[in-house]
Amino acid sequence: MPQTSDTPAFILVNPQLGENIGAAARVMGNFGLPDLRIVDPRDGWPNDKAVSMAAGSPVLDAAYLHKTWSDAIADRTRIYATTARPRGMEKPVLTARQAVAEMRGAIAAGEKIGVFFGAEKSGLPNEAVTMADAIITLPVDRSFSSLNLAQTVAVMAHEWSAEEGAPDVFEPVGEPASREDLERMFEHFEEELERAGFFFPPEKTPLMKQNLRAAFIRGRWTAQEVRTFRGAVKALAIGRGKARIARDD
Repeated sequence: MPQTSDTPAFILVNPQLGENIGAAARVMGNFGLPDLRIVDPRDGWPNDKAVSMAAGSPVLDAAYLHKTWSDAIADRTRIYATTARPRGMEKPVLTARQAVAEMRGAIAAGEKIGVFFGAEKSGLPNEAVTMADAIITLPVDRSFSSLNLAQTVAVMAHEWSAEEGAPDVFEPVGEPASREDLERMFEHFEEELERAGFFFPPEKTPLMKQNLRAAFIRGRWTAQEVRTFRGAVKALAIGRGKARIARDD
């Protein structure tokens, strides 16, 4: 049995469709959740449709098959049950975000977490919900509250990783441009617009410049964007490339 302690185990109780199992494994892999436990799947195991839908996710290869949900949680110390309907039980009811925050605190304290997900048609049995420390429910439309199994797993997986922010492979926005850089860009742009006869009639020139500057300021330009824009203005002004023209200056 997997023995992860720094992430919750996701436990699919009596899932029906191999496609949903595979999709769950795929999204768990996307969000760094390696511990998938499958309880008595309706269509047997292994399942070719699950393999196809998992798209090579290592989570499916490492998934552990259980005969009963009680076996699947034997090594866990805290359990959450996802459900869309009230169960008439005296239990804390949390959103996915609230539950994840609580899970992280519990894991930091040394607990091992399990999250139940019910079958597509019938959801979780009451007996399993009874064993949960808390219920997780999502803010779905109550007139159509049945959420696909793999989608429910996806929501929980996303919430688990959401607070970690954007991946490091994405470069953050550059440093904001200084007002000196912006002022020079404005003067450069306005000078070329003046050469092109843009400011007409002359008495409206101050207002037109104000409007242009206000629009640029709202953009919160970075220093790199200012340099790029000034390069573009220069290129247009001297007609670089195929449209090159001669200028006295």
